[in-house]
Amino acid sequence: MFDLSDINNPEFHIVEAELAKHSFFNHIFPQITKFFAFFKNSESQGKLIEKLYSILIDDSEIHRAFKSKIGNRKIFKFLKDTVENSQSILIIIDHEKSEFPEIIQTYGDTWGKMVKIAILKEYVSLSGENIISMSPEFENIGNVDIISNEQDLSKTGIAYLESFHLDNVTEEIKNLYQELRHKLSDKIPSLHFNSQRYYISLRKKRNFAYIKIRRKKIIIIALMSETNIRKRLINHNITPLSQNVQNFYNGACASIEVTNKNHLDDVIELLCDIQK
Repeated sequence: MFDLSDINNPEFHIVEAELAKHSFFNHIFPQITKFFAFFKNSESQGKLIEKLYSILIDDSEIHRAFKSKIGNRKIFKFLKDTVENSQSILIIIDHEKSEFPEIIQTYGDTWGKMVKIAILKEYVSLSGENIISMSPEFENIGNVDIISNEQDLSKTGIAYLESFHLDNVTEEIKNLYQELRHKLSDKIPSLHFNSQRYYISLRKKRNFAYIKIRRKKIIIIALMSETNIRKRLINHNITPLSQNVQNFYNGACASIEVTNKNHLDDVIELLCDIQK
C-alpha cells in the first residue's frame, strides 16, 4: 500500500491481515519475520519495484490515478525511493494480542521500528446495520502507538532512546539532528527531548513540536498555524495536516521538512518562538 496523502513524504506499507485467534508464534511471528527479510534484501526489493512498475504501466486506470498524485515525478524512481526509504509493516487485526508489547520491546530494531498495528472491529446492530471501526484511524497510524502509548510506559516497561530514531539513517541526518538538538538546548533552558516510539517530542511545560527522523530527512511537526509557518519558513517544504492529525497534536500545526543545514537557524528561531 502506498500512502500518498503527503506527496513529499510518501509511505510504503506491506499490509498483513490477521485474526487474533491465530497463534502468534506459529503463524503471525514467522509471517512478519519474512517481511523483515524482504526489506533487508535489495534483490527482493528490486523485483518488487519492477513488478509494481509493470502493473502501473500496463493498467491505464491505475497509471492515471498514480500520476495524478505524483505529478511530473518519474514513476520508477518514485517507486524505488519510496520502497527503499519508507519501510513499514501494517498489521490489521481484529483484537489485541498480548504478545505484541513484549515482542516490540525485545526486537526494537525490527518490530519496534517497522511494525504498526491497527485493530479493525465490526459491530452489527439488531437491525442488521454494520459499523466498522479502526483504531487508530489510518491518518494517525504513524502517531498513535496502541501498544505502548506515552501514558502506559510504566506498565509495559518500554522506553525508546533517541538512538532508536537515529538507527539506519544517513550520517548527514545524524549530524543534522545533533546540531538541531544542540542549538535548541542552548536557546531554550530546561528543554526536554521526550523520545517515544513514533517521534521525539520537544517539551517545556508543554509539548510544542514533534520530530520524526527518516533515513534522509527530518520532519518537524510544529504547533503553529500552517499560514504562519509558511510566512516564516520560505525556504522549506511545508505540508498541511488533516484536521484529525491536528486534533491528535492538540492544536493547529503543520509539517516542516528539513534535509540539510541550510536555513536551519530559521527553523530554530521559529521553534523558540512557539515555546514561549
